[in-house]
Amino acid sequence: MTDQGAASAGGGLCAGRVVVVTGAGRGLGRAHALAYAAEGAKVVVNDLGVGLDGQPAPDSPAAHVVDAIRASGGEAVAHGGDIATSEGAASLVAAAVDTFGRLDTLVNNAGFLRDRMLVNLDEDDWDAVLRVHLKGHFLPLRHAAAYWRGEAKAGRTPVARVVNTSSGAGLLGSVGQGNYSAAKAGILGLTLVAAAEMGRYGIQVNAIAPAARTRMTEAAFAETMAAPEAGAFDAMAPENVSPLVVWLGSGAPSDGVTGRVFEVEGGRITVMEGWHPGPTVDKGERWTPSGAGDAARELVQRARTPGEVYGAS
Repeated sequence: MTDQGAASAGGGLCAGRVVVVTGAGRGLGRAHALAYAAEGAKVVVNDLGVGLDGQPAPDSPAAHVVDAIRASGGEAVAHGGDIATSEGAASLVAAAVDTFGRLDTLVNNAGFLRDRMLVNLDEDDWDAVLRVHLKGHFLPLRHAAAYWRGEAKAGRTPVARVVNTSSGAGLLGSVGQGNYSAAKAGILGLTLVAAAEMGRYGIQVNAIAPAARTRMTEAAFAETMAAPEAGAFDAMAPENVSPLVVWLGSGAPSDGVTGRVFEVEGGRITVMEGWHPGPTVDKGERWTPSGAGDAARELVQRARTPGEVYGAS
């Protein structure tokens, strides 16, 4: 798999690679699928075809993305399975292997919103968002990893890549999005564990926290940002996020780039540094409650001020 997984000269950065993108019918996923195809990848376009609230939409857009790729001379196939079920996730991997003979890259992107303040957030809205975002990352990752492990054990060590999709809400939290923030934070933890466990099989796992104008964010951006003037750089276009996603999913040399989280917005790329120990104090014996409180207040005063939760001000 190593030779086929690397980009060939003049054939695009992802020539010869087979890439699966979930939630690829619209927004970021669509931009990613088209960008991979433009770099020579064969693309499995997954989209269940649901609305913002997760309910079925009348016309799934996956076929339209496939048509666009084929019209540009690329190769693609649509997949309409529910990747938050084991059967759907297994069929997603099978769609790549059965159609194109292999799988090289998995881009987990599918998701939707059911925003509520915590006191109004019911159990169904919590479960639905955690199911699609977090379980919808875990199951495709699990089935893809099992395929790649089998390849490695057969002596065909893959140049395999996984790109997960988190959010600034997962990094900082977002008022009115407790379910979404929890799911996106969980994706970060899953990314770290997957990178640590799967490196031995030739798999690199990273995550992005993108900011772009999509169906899920257009209302927020409409309130805070004016549309760009004609011919001006549109910093919120989803296509701005895709170049890094394509590179992370390519066979380009990227040793050591695994278990990382990148914020991507417009022309800006930031590698996030995660949790690191800050100020500390060790008494050497058990604290009293009041003593522990005094120590905690003093440590907080010395610590770096955390980023503000989105929507808190």
